[in-house]
Amino acid sequence: MRWIATASAAIGLLLALSLCDPPAPRAEVTFSSADVFTLDTQRMSYMQDLRVARALFEGLCTVDPDTNVPASGVATSWQVSPDGREWTFHLRGDARWSNGDPVTSRDFKESWRRLLLPDTAADYSALLFGIRGAEEFFAWRTRALAEYGAASDHTLARAQELWEETKGQFDRLVGVDTPDPHTLVVHLDAPIPYWADLCAFPTLSPIHQPTLERFQRISPDSGQLSFDPGWTKPGVLVTNGPMRLVDWKYKRGMRLEPNPMYVGADVPIAASVAIVPIEDANTAVLAYESGAIDWVSDLTADFRADLAECSRRWLERHRAQYDALIAGGATVDDALAALPLPDESLGERNDVHSLKAFGTDFWSFNCRPTLPDGRLNPFSNKHVRRAFALAVDKAALTKSVTRLNEPVATTLVPRDSLPGYSSPEGLTFDSARARAELAEAGWVDRNADGIVEDVQGTPFPTVDMLYMTGNPRVKGIAIALSSMWRDTLGVECALRGKDGKFAKEDLRRGEFMVARGGWYGDYADPTTFLDLSKTGNGNNDRAFSNAHFDEMLDDAAKESDPARRLAILTEAERLLVEDEMPILPLCQYVTLYMYDPAVVRGLARHPRLSQPLWRLHRIGGVSEDDSP
Repeated sequence: MRWIATASAAIGLLLALSLCDPPAPRAEVTFSSADVFTLDTQRMSYMQDLRVARALFEGLCTVDPDTNVPASGVATSWQVSPDGREWTFHLRGDARWSNGDPVTSRDFKESWRRLLLPDTAADYSALLFGIRGAEEFFAWRTRALAEYGAASDHTLARAQELWEETKGQFDRLVGVDTPDPHTLVVHLDAPIPYWADLCAFPTLSPIHQPTLERFQRISPDSGQLSFDPGWTKPGVLVTNGPMRLVDWKYKRGMRLEPNPMYVGADVPIAASVAIVPIEDANTAVLAYESGAIDWVSDLTADFRADLAECSRRWLERHRAQYDALIAGGATVDDALAALPLPDESLGERNDVHSLKAFGTDFWSFNCRPTLPDGRLNPFSNKHVRRAFALAVDKAALTKSVTRLNEPVATTLVPRDSLPGYSSPEGLTFDSARARAELAEAGWVDRNADGIVEDVQGTPFPTVDMLYMTGNPRVKGIAIALSSMWRDTLGVECALRGKDGKFAKEDLRRGEFMVARGGWYGDYADPTTFLDLSKTGNGNNDRAFSNAHFDEMLDDAAKESDPARRLAILTEAERLLVEDEMPILPLCQYVTLYMYDPAVVRGLARHPRLSQPLWRLHRIGGVSEDDSP
């Protein structure tokens, strides 16, 4: 029955895509993905959004998807001062927006100014705090808006006056200079060894200012800037990356094609790329099997472990030949495509690929003192958080629930992923210590009924567990966690699944007790994970705050000795994963892709998994038989 229902869903999906609009020519490569939330680069935080942004926008630098080494983007070269505090970027003179306008250093400066506005509510504003005066400017604007709101003269003219004052303050405070249209000089408070990597991150990409300004509004009531999202729509969005947005309909798909104005080093290979959001994981597999899509970008079907085993079995049967091809210089996909076809009678297949990712699967604890309904929040106590962490048998989860045997994680930064960084030990499964930690917080089974109570005899509140729907793996983990916590700690849990967009809103508002999370590193440094727990960070949905932790991050930012800097960060992570525990790491991500290497090429296998969509192509291109 599952397959019948799934088939019906897939057919319904394909009919919806074909009947709602005139059929477009088949894209060269079509893949399934979680739906894109936004194309406003400065409001992004989800992997699927960032993946598309890398194709549509280009920053000062890029990162080679195969080697993870920073490379030229809009900037053809850059110099760093001897003290590491001043970076001078030289922009290519022929860089153009998709409408033909030149890309200038001013575009970067004004885009970074928007990223630093509290008005934007960007998750990644703090990425620019290393620039001299950037954090001071952010704080100044925050105070200025508060003072404006408290005043009585709320007029549009006064709000516009505040905005003009804000622009002047940015120019005075923030160390970003534009001596000419093709030079950008950045002054840092302290050396940031990964600054070139940061300059490749999509939120630091430029935005076409004339287009943005058409959709910019100033509120006379609050003084804040707001931006109508219409500037990101097809036919309006102006971009500077290898590809351009041709079509985008929420929950129905997106189409990208080469940007004819792009003159960068990474000329697009793909004639077109289509992205189809398929919420049901099993439907995505069926869509692939039917030929409707070419790549499942995150295989999460509940039978995915069985599919992965079929491919593992095939590869092991041809291991000697595969190893010889790799030793001879073949790429992984070339080697896989050269092997004999799978033997279906042996249950083999060759299209499920297991890739170790630079990411950690975790659950978040709400660290706020109270819950949204005003009740005291038990998870504001670190002993409670430690108790819940110690009660989880992670090896059992990866063996029996996910069934992929992912590397168990006791740290947030993936272990052994960054040269020179030593990970702390973290907490391991210990049921006795878990109960002792809960007792330390005042929660004990006082009447031998299997339920823990406080000193007044009030049972531990039912734990609200928030997770995003559409991924059977996540729900399976949630069920397993709730069972472990009930059996070991004597607490009850209530699972609450929500669509991704609405779950994200609940996370921002703190409407959860425990919530499913996860993070893929954005750049090659421990801070890409550790900053998630810094006070006020836009991605700190847990509202965790610890002055000593913040101080260690600040000390590391000022430390010029690389080894000493990493040692400070190790101690900062130790505080997180052994003492405070705002985040419960479960395992290092293993991402499963589904594609035929004899058909689809261009996918990168580096753990960063920042796939260059403009490199995707089909062997032999798209034939007439592939038309809709």
